Amino acid sequence: MTIRPAAEPTSVPPAKAAAPQRLSDIDALRGFALCGILLVNVTFMASAYQGTGVDDPAFGSALDTAVRFTTEVFCETKFYLLFSFLFGYSFTLQLASADRDGATFLPRFLRRCAGLFALGLCHALLLFPGDILTTYAVLGLILLAVHRIRPRTALRAAIALFALTAFCYLLLAWALAATRGGGIDTAAVTEQGRQATQALQGNAASVIRANLRQMPDVVVMLVLFQAPAAFAAFLLGLAAGKCGMLTDPTRHTSLLRRLQQTGFTIGVAGGLVWAHASHGYSGTAYQLLALAVDVVTAPLLAVAYAATVLRTLAGPHGRQMTALLAPAGRMTLTNYLAQSLVLALVFTGYGAALVGRLSPAFATLTALALFALQLAFSRWWLAHHSYGPAEWALRTVTLARRPRLKGAS
Repeated sequence: MTIRPAAEPTSVPPAKAAAPQRLSDIDALRGFALCGILLVNVTFMASAYQGTGVDDPAFGSALDTAVRFTTEVFCETKFYLLFSFLFGYSFTLQLASADRDGATFLPRFLRRCAGLFALGLCHALLLFPGDILTTYAVLGLILLAVHRIRPRTALRAAIALFALTAFCYLLLAWALAATRGGGIDTAAVTEQGRQATQALQGNAASVIRANLRQMPDVVVMLVLFQAPAAFAAFLLGLAAGKCGMLTDPTRHTSLLRRLQQTGFTIGVAGGLVWAHASHGYSGTAYQLLALAVDVVTAPLLAVAYAATVLRTLAGPHGRQMTALLAPAGRMTLTNYLAQSLVLALVFTGYGAALVGRLSPAFATLTALALFALQLAFSRWWLAHHSYGPAEWALRTVTLARRPRLKGAS
């Protein structure tokens, strides 16, 4: 039995839904999000203190603080939401593709999720414990279960999920404040950071053990914070896909402009609260309050970024921007894994072991240089191949056959 998209009075017309060509705007958005993800992940791979509530004692200059603060305001918790939105949107494209081919969607998607989960486990264990692929694989199954939801219902459910998550953090903040508790043992956390740094600078076995030790904390963060927000973004992407929102962004110029105005105003304000609470307030009621603020404001900033990119793509320089970003977006999985591999070689004992030795400014420059190389490599690779290497492997698992790799698509 073939799972088909539910009939929707507001869905994209069948002719558009069946269009076989890749939407370059979506690829360019993925490429843009890929850069933001890298700018966040490099901060965690460059310092074992990132996310602990204690600043790395090796880097306390004004420039170091400014770079960390800027990344927290404008990047942290924003770009994975954009990725999640695009996952939900792409889900509707996969449904349409299976429907065109007359294929059974369910086995395809289950194999795809299994492949993502396996890749994510290897990624988390060997390279970077802050993996998102395993979360996407699990949440993808939930998305499959509710995929027939109407666009308006999906939108309301997403808003409710964001609001409920924020409300839970507000309750925790109130409870902590009422008991006059909170705070962390700075000395103990500093010592843990020092030990983690030494472990990551060790041999391969030491690096893997260090990644394993981080897993419980990462799982808690994913379940309590990232997963609910990511699934809400899935639902937003699902609704947008069913309505064909990205098939012709020029039809929504006024909406995109309003999203920019609202998103940048409220989103940046929320980012400032989030960043301020990240330094010296870990484990306090204020940090929980900042988490609540971030849950409802980070999506607005992510939407503002997306609206800005879409409007730029529709402008006079849109073709150049698409040519620059879209190839990297078509190879998102390959580039995401390659980023972790390269950064692991730079910062851990797999290679140069520069964790705790490269300042935030230089770490950010390293990330930007890596992304520039990926832009060039992606364009070259896709001139000779139909898919990125990781995309080809995942597609092989998804289709249960080996698609042709050689030849430009």
